[in-house]
Amino acid sequence: MAYPSNNITFADRPETPPQPSCFVPYGRDPDFVDRGTLLDQLRRRCAAPASRVALIGLGGVGKSQLAIEHCYRTAEESPETWVFWAHASNTARLEQSFREIADQVKVRGHKDPQADVFRLVHDWLRDKKNGQWLLVLDNADDATVLSPPPSNGQTWSEDNITDGGTGGGSSSSALQQHLSRYLPPSTHGSVLLTSRTRRAALEIVDKDSDILPIEPMHDATAHALLCKKLGDKVDRSDGISELAAALEYMPLALVQAAAFIRERAPRSSVQQYLAEYRESDSRKTSLLNRAAGHLRRDKAASNSVLLTWQISFEHIRSSRRSAADLLSLMSFFDRQGIQEALLRNPGSTADNDSFEDDVLTLRDYSFITVTMEANTFEMHDLVQLATRTWLGNQYQLHSWQGRFISNLCAEMPTGEHENWHKCQVLFPHAKAALAQRPQDKDSLEEWALLLYKASWYAWQQGKAGDAEHMSTLSMEVRQEVFGEENAETLSSMDMVGRARELGGRYKEAEAMNRQTLALRETVLGREHPDTLTSMNNLAGVLDRQGKYEEAEAMNRQTLALKETVLGREHPDTLTSMNNLALVLDSQGKYKEAEAMNRQTLALSEMVLGREHPYTLTSMSNLALVLDSQGKYEEAEAMNRQTLALSETRALGITLSVGTITQPLVPVANIMLRLEWMR
Repeated sequence: MAYPSNNITFADRPETPPQPSCFVPYGRDPDFVDRGTLLDQLRRRCAAPASRVALIGLGGVGKSQLAIEHCYRTAEESPETWVFWAHASNTARLEQSFREIADQVKVRGHKDPQADVFRLVHDWLRDKKNGQWLLVLDNADDATVLSPPPSNGQTWSEDNITDGGTGGGSSSSALQQHLSRYLPPSTHGSVLLTSRTRRAALEIVDKDSDILPIEPMHDATAHALLCKKLGDKVDRSDGISELAAALEYMPLALVQAAAFIRERAPRSSVQQYLAEYRESDSRKTSLLNRAAGHLRRDKAASNSVLLTWQISFEHIRSSRRSAADLLSLMSFFDRQGIQEALLRNPGSTADNDSFEDDVLTLRDYSFITVTMEANTFEMHDLVQLATRTWLGNQYQLHSWQGRFISNLCAEMPTGEHENWHKCQVLFPHAKAALAQRPQDKDSLEEWALLLYKASWYAWQQGKAGDAEHMSTLSMEVRQEVFGEENAETLSSMDMVGRARELGGRYKEAEAMNRQTLALRETVLGREHPDTLTSMNNLAGVLDRQGKYEEAEAMNRQTLALKETVLGREHPDTLTSMNNLALVLDSQGKYKEAEAMNRQTLALSEMVLGREHPYTLTSMSNLALVLDSQGKYEEAEAMNRQTLALSETRALGITLSVGTITQPLVPVANIMLRLEWMR
């Protein structure tokens, strides 16, 4: 076992509270058309104390646009009201949005990468002195996203959500309770949710009367929207009402059709668009076919939005092929948070103006949205689905799938602490890649590497399920491609063992660690650093199971080899010294454990400095063994020193274990020890 398994976190100093602001990630639509009394109804419902309101309807019906306009009107009419926006399409993006909210209000603890951001935001929203607030949960279409993993068996109360406490084996930032429990019924706040399904909406709102169904536009509002989007250069004298009816008054379909017509004007007209739309019904229906089978829709449901997309895809390909290529690539990523860096070839010197023109083309069709961050894009799931289906029909699906994997793999860093911010942003895309196993050998190797790096980050964040799933797929592919006695295969096997240990599956972890160790001894030799890492991991999982004598023997072997191969002052050697001290402590061999801890601390201070994470960990462990012997005053003094130095660093601490970092014990534990000593 390496250093303790949780991260040390640090208490940050209170920051000056910011003024209420409107944090909507989209600009206001200058062409917005007021749809009768919808906004007035929405305003009245959200004005009720502790209101929870849901907008439900088909994709493309304009739910999010209504929510955006409501936010800006709220900000105008009540500038003292906080307006927040959270993406709720999947768990990773929901967690990221709540972290952003915590950053926006500068709630105490928001800088800690391991903080439970849902609890932090909940506590802030509940506090009336923070003022009025409106929180939008956008695209909450999947009810499972709003609930914790099935393995989380905790019960909830208003007190334990405030006082903390998370289940073992999961990140402190992960959703520990149903999302609705993190939305306090405060009289000074309101929650607005957009969703395609009533079922998901009822996960948040209390009753059917809290749901506001959003239907397609009426003919007059659809006519007005088409006129605005077509602009002054298009002949609007004939066919607009007919086109609106043909598109069944769906806002997304209307906007796309107008973009198509406006771009081709004056060589295109509303009537010409109508003729093309009606002529291509049978050909466009075939777009819904894909390799996994046939994508079926209810016969009573309209396919008009998908048919409109087909017309636009083919026109973009014929008029600007590079824009069609960009759309093809974007269709494989998670629909939100698609960074510009992911879309450019690594090392490419392509004309920036050309890329901007491609982006402008796709924005004109409303296929993508540019967020307020400017270099990040978003798409609708159905747009991506339609694009991939179209690629399949063009026999281009696998080539663009390989490009997606290659670009994401090049951008995804390994899971060390210094890479966590970038990993957090890219992790939703890595999860999307799980369903995109490629066929050709080169892409398959990159896919395995991508999943290995993503599993590394998931393991660091305490996400045992994700870590094991990704590392297992990576291991299986590498065994298939490289064979079992390959260094990359062994790295994936190593991560599978770590993930199983994190998830509490100690017997399976031990079996995997033994297998990895045996192979590394054969392939790399007993004194190779990776072999020593495997010995270290095996000792750790033995210790977890209470097999202290075997763990002690393995730790002593590892330490002796590291002293010979790496030297006594090498950081990995200090790791083994620390591990041996911990297992000695577990067996009640306190004097020997204390002596080993003092040696480790002295060497760490000399080699690394007093404020280095290794050194702080050694101080914490020494305090622990002193406490075990009843040396409370010395233990308290050591804990206070550790806490003071940790707060000075004001960073999460990580510890190197071979070539991978492992989370350590939170400083909160040190504070608890100090409380117990009083």
